[in-house]
Amino acid sequence: MPNQNILTRMEGHVGIVQLNRPKAYNALSLLLMQELMDALAVYDSDPIVGCMVITGNEKAFAAGADIKFMAGATKPADMLGSPFIEQWSRLAKIKKPVIAAVSGFALGGGCELAMACDMIVASESARFGQPEINLGLIPGAGGTQRMTLAVGKALAMEMILNNRHLSAEEARHFGLVNRVSSVASFLDDAIALAGEIAVRAPVAIRLAKEAINAVYEMPLHSGLALERNLFAMLFSTEDQKEGMDAFINKRNAHWQGK
Repeated sequence: MPNQNILTRMEGHVGIVQLNRPKAYNALSLLLMQELMDALAVYDSDPIVGCMVITGNEKAFAAGADIKFMAGATKPADMLGSPFIEQWSRLAKIKKPVIAAVSGFALGGGCELAMACDMIVASESARFGQPEINLGLIPGAGGTQRMTLAVGKALAMEMILNNRHLSAEEARHFGLVNRVSSVASFLDDAIALAGEIAVRAPVAIRLAKEAINAVYEMPLHSGLALERNLFAMLFSTEDQKEGMDAFINKRNAHWQGK
């Protein structure tokens, strides 16, 4: 079956997924999320792909979850077992780096989706927020946790309790996004960043991502032990031998991903 809510394409070693519900400002329905995660899983297993980009359009990355989809839930069990919420767990299992290219609105679930990616390139028109409080709710796909880790407790409180939005420059200042580009170039800049990452040593990239993400899940001594083990593990790879030989002999490395 062809995708109904996303568009996919490749540029070099970069897999690109565009959310494609423009009339709904790319509101995140269950079908859209399933198609998105299926596409990312395909790219993750493709040896040609080294990095991925998720984007929307100039007006909206994603303006939130599909409220009509959730409005029918009447008891906690409806949401605790929801396949919609479970899609974010699928994103956490992607091993290769994922960059969010954000322009316009990234609100509610859209903001949570962007934060669940590994990096964010924002256009100067981007707006980040968690407005769930206006619906009598709180973020349910990581917003309270990832926003607090990114910008700190005080600002996260204001954003989630009082619907404060961050401009692109504010988001960069507080560490939520990597860089801010023009509306005309934000996607190209995100793809260029992804392309630079995609041609680096694949196994080392995956293990580096694993080690960085572990910072949020374990104390420092455990993280240091994990880093040390992953570092040592790379000495069994052909890429490590190729990389060091290329450095010593002043030539470009040719990565094999093994």
